[in-house]
Amino acid sequence: MRFNVAAAAVASVAMLSGSAYAEDAKDESSSSSSSSSTATPSASKVAPKVATFTPTKLKAPFLEQFAEGWDKRWKPSHAKKDVQGDEEWAYVGEWAVEEPTVYKGMEGDAGLVVKNAAAHHAISAKFPKKIDPKGKSLVVQYEVKLQNGLECGGAYMKLLRENKALHQEEFSNTTPYVIMFGPDKCGHTNKVHFIFNHKSPKTGEYEEKHLTSPSTAKIVKTTELYTLIVHPNNTYIIQQNGENVKEGSLLEDFTPSVNPPKEIDDPKDKKPDDWVDDARIPDPDATKPDDWDEDAPFEIVDEEATQPEDWLADEPATIPDPESQKPEDWDDEEDGDWIAPTVPNPKCADISGCGPWTKPMKKNPDYKGKWTAPYIDNPAYKGVWAPRKIKNPNYFEDKNPANFEPMGALGFEIWTMQNNILFDNIYIGHSVDDARKLAEETFFKKQPVEQYLEEADKPKEEEPKKPASPSDLKFLDDPVTYIKEKLDLFLTIAKRDPIEAVKFVPEIAGGLGAIAFTFLALIVSLLSGGSSAAPAVKKAATDAKDKVKDAKDKVAQAATTGAETAKSEATKRSTRSQQ
Repeated sequence: MRFNVAAAAVASVAMLSGSAYAEDAKDESSSSSSSSSTATPSASKVAPKVATFTPTKLKAPFLEQFAEGWDKRWKPSHAKKDVQGDEEWAYVGEWAVEEPTVYKGMEGDAGLVVKNAAAHHAISAKFPKKIDPKGKSLVVQYEVKLQNGLECGGAYMKLLRENKALHQEEFSNTTPYVIMFGPDKCGHTNKVHFIFNHKSPKTGEYEEKHLTSPSTAKIVKTTELYTLIVHPNNTYIIQQNGENVKEGSLLEDFTPSVNPPKEIDDPKDKKPDDWVDDARIPDPDATKPDDWDEDAPFEIVDEEATQPEDWLADEPATIPDPESQKPEDWDDEEDGDWIAPTVPNPKCADISGCGPWTKPMKKNPDYKGKWTAPYIDNPAYKGVWAPRKIKNPNYFEDKNPANFEPMGALGFEIWTMQNNILFDNIYIGHSVDDARKLAEETFFKKQPVEQYLEEADKPKEEEPKKPASPSDLKFLDDPVTYIKEKLDLFLTIAKRDPIEAVKFVPEIAGGLGAIAFTFLALIVSLLSGGSSAAPAVKKAATDAKDKVKDAKDKVAQAATTGAETAKSEATKRSTRSQQ
């Protein structure tokens, strides 16, 4: 108990008397906090060095950095997009190769840019020779930079099936592809696609296999690196910015599954007409009891109810609004007699009610409702019918779906509501190490620069608004300033009128009393504790005594000054009246 009283004394002294020390600490802390919260990245850390693009010396089946001569490899499509119905969309979107205009992370590093918003775009590049991933790892990697963000649209690529009849000018949504990979977002849909087309060895038909739980695309204006790795053992890894975000098996993680079921429902098997699949039925032997009254109402009048004693039967529930007045432009001849709107009767607000009283309704204990027979187990129930199983005539088992068909080209066939999507540093090959080396030469050099620029572009936090006057201060927002300002205000007013100071700033007047009470409690605690009292508590008692005396002296001085001022003013007025 002694320690609680001592703690209270220390808290009281710190609150009302230690404002000078606390204010210094606050100023120092505030300065430090302000400088850290409003500092731009240039003030908080050194800007990373901007590298200059240098074409890679790495080799791959297909490696594109959009250097000189890119337009000889890439051909935009002018085909019309096939859709169901009469509507046709043409690929009118334009393409360009240029350096980024938002958060440029490397000098001289140009990329393929989508130039039109709300348009269909299609462009492709043939591989120098077909890429056959059979028995090898397949690595697909490229950069995506959403310079205007992405609200609705795709930024994925397609690896097109090797086809001698492939004409780049006619590349469209119907062009056969082997793999589709990359980000796609529209509304609540946000995913990194991984889809592959699989050919049935039985029927020869192709079927899209979709990754069941794709990772989420990161929609930012800095460059994002997307990597797909498929190994010959049918495992896959998806990376974003060099880190694994999804991995699994081609045989387990795709819908529909690669291999069909061994058995299927017999399409010729039909449910017999006499098949009973109702597990429960109404009891045919049940009859309605003689005393069952279906006509009994749900509620009846409560005959035992009596009118409450405070009920005002002669008072109306509503009355004309006494504050309402007839509008000045009201014409009795044209508008009729003016009637004031009604409002609830204030006499009825705190009582049981007003107006004619009637007995309330209550639930009818005899109510049973419409009678229905209870349900029982159906003795004729045969169970849930299902067709018999037969061998799937189209069953096959592909143990190596990673042996994708040969690919002859790469294409971007997308629709987007945002333009200035930039693609760059594309790697299609078989070496995980080479793909990583390319990323180290490009992406990982520009990433810190772009992140630095992005951070610098963020809006600065505004400094907290200072209160306009002491009356706007809140204790919990800044206890030290609160006490200091309130005390200064109290002393200023007290010099003119001590009584008015107590009325206007009661917090300080009450605080002096609280300190005095705490000080007395502390003295009692020290006397009862004897030598066992902690030195810190004794010191707090001494400090408290001094601070209380100082505060009392200030108030007394202010009161004296106020009284002398008042006396002086009264003397002056008396002298003037005598003259």
